[in-house]
Amino acid sequence: MTANALDRQLTELEACRYRFGRDQAARIVKLLKQLDAARFPTPSSLIRFHEALLFLRAFPQGPAVVRTTARILSSFHKKVEALRKGGADMDDFEPTEVSGIAGTQMEDTLSFDVANWLIQRMSGKVEIAWENYEPGRELGATGPRFIPLIEDDAYVEADTPWRRWLEAAGGNKNATPAWLMKRFADLPLRPQQKAELYESLRVPLRWNLANSTVTRTRDWKPVRSVFYHSEPLISRSQVSLASELARRPPQLTRLSRKPGHQVMEMIREIMLVRYRELYGTTLGDPASVMRSDLGGHEAGRGVSIYMWNLPPDRRLPLRSYVAGLTLKNGVPINYIEAIGLCEWMEVGFNTFYTFRGGEAGWIYAQVLRCLCHRMGTTCVSVYPYQLGHDNEEAIESGAFWFYRKLGFRPGRADLQKLAEREERKIAANPKYRTPARTLKRLAAGHVFYETPGSKLPGNKVGAWDSFSTRNLGLRVNRRMARDFGGDAALMREHSRRALERILFPENGGVSTSSWTSLEKAAFETFALVLADVPGLRAWTREEKEDLVQIIRAKAKLDEMLYLHLTQRHGRLRRALLALGS
Repeated sequence: MTANALDRQLTELEACRYRFGRDQAARIVKLLKQLDAARFPTPSSLIRFHEALLFLRAFPQGPAVVRTTARILSSFHKKVEALRKGGADMDDFEPTEVSGIAGTQMEDTLSFDVANWLIQRMSGKVEIAWENYEPGRELGATGPRFIPLIEDDAYVEADTPWRRWLEAAGGNKNATPAWLMKRFADLPLRPQQKAELYESLRVPLRWNLANSTVTRTRDWKPVRSVFYHSEPLISRSQVSLASELARRPPQLTRLSRKPGHQVMEMIREIMLVRYRELYGTTLGDPASVMRSDLGGHEAGRGVSIYMWNLPPDRRLPLRSYVAGLTLKNGVPINYIEAIGLCEWMEVGFNTFYTFRGGEAGWIYAQVLRCLCHRMGTTCVSVYPYQLGHDNEEAIESGAFWFYRKLGFRPGRADLQKLAEREERKIAANPKYRTPARTLKRLAAGHVFYETPGSKLPGNKVGAWDSFSTRNLGLRVNRRMARDFGGDAALMREHSRRALERILFPENGGVSTSSWTSLEKAAFETFALVLADVPGLRAWTREEKEDLVQIIRAKAKLDEMLYLHLTQRHGRLRRALLALGS
């Protein structure tokens, strides 16, 4: 097949992703078989075929499409290997947009938890990318914990052969990453401290994907039944976020620990091969995983949404955290991150490049349905990065308009006026496109969406527009500099004792001596924040008792209890809003 003929067939296949009808599945299968038999002369042409296969596997027109795409994807590594043997430039497979294809190689500097998991998950297949790594003082400072006598070299010599030291201590070259990870894992330190030490080394790891299931090519999961598309996909213009959020909340089912652990394995695989890592996808709690199929096979259109929280010892000080992912017919198509306090939630939603033409608006609405139900949210906020602030990808995709057309509004008055001016230009000229420089201006602030619940008493629309937990943290640190000479330990002790005295002074104050270490840590956090709350002593006994319940709930197994309790404490909510706005 000539290059022109191959390009025409690939273009035809890409167009077929959005064609539906009685005989469309048969046409697609015929085209897939022709392309499967073709020789791909360049990585770019093979990548196009790969992405079309994945899309069709997630949004198939019929059973034969599923069978054929699955078969081709299962042996796709052979096509990559043929390119490699032909001398192709394999660097084309490295960009984030296309990484993780079976038969390719990956290299990344990973966090301690993900590196430890990868080395165990792909035993014997991970190596240190020495040609891209030249450690220095950081290994000289850390190495003496597990490499005897290295101080005699590292402390005084300018040409310490770090690789020779590590390979001598590890036994051989191939064992070095596993040996190094085991040494850090065995250190008598808290998990966070082990992570800090390991990550200070910035060790680049390299691994071959081969035909592993830890690839984008094969990371889809078998499902009980597949949803086949016989009609056009739901476009964003067909989605009413207000209508979707007004529907009955989706049913969320908690998984037992074993399937919960499998979900956590899956999300690590999914993020790893896309060079992505979130706090909650790395450290999620298997015991907290919940699943929704959105009301059944037909209503859910083959979509399953998974959500989970953080374990008690890894939680954020004030906000509650939910992470998640969406599968479409068993294929991972996006990841989710939501961080909330009281009824406010900041949400991140990232549809993977391959699937951005696949009902993203409708699926986003279903994700918000699940999140708002799970978290009790009535105010949804999207942070500027998602809109395009320091994010060229979001600017190129016009991400601001994705949210604007769903009903989000800028929280800043100047950006609201700018958005309205752009909308008038679009209405006057349908061919008009907002320039990139204007999109960057629009991405300078958060956008918000208030649900029907925001009309409830005490939930003022726009109340959270200028709130940020960063403001709370900076306020605390300014007080530390002003009143405690920059001494964090002194301020923590002073604030803790002050809050203990303020709560229930008639009983000599609250006693935390019998509390768990995590409960004590939560009390200390609130003591730092509430030190700036005027009139705290005048709170009623019931309000103080409820505050203590909230603080202790931060360390409970289900963090959503804590979040829901903050929504019911009007005085605390108003205090946090005032301090953080």
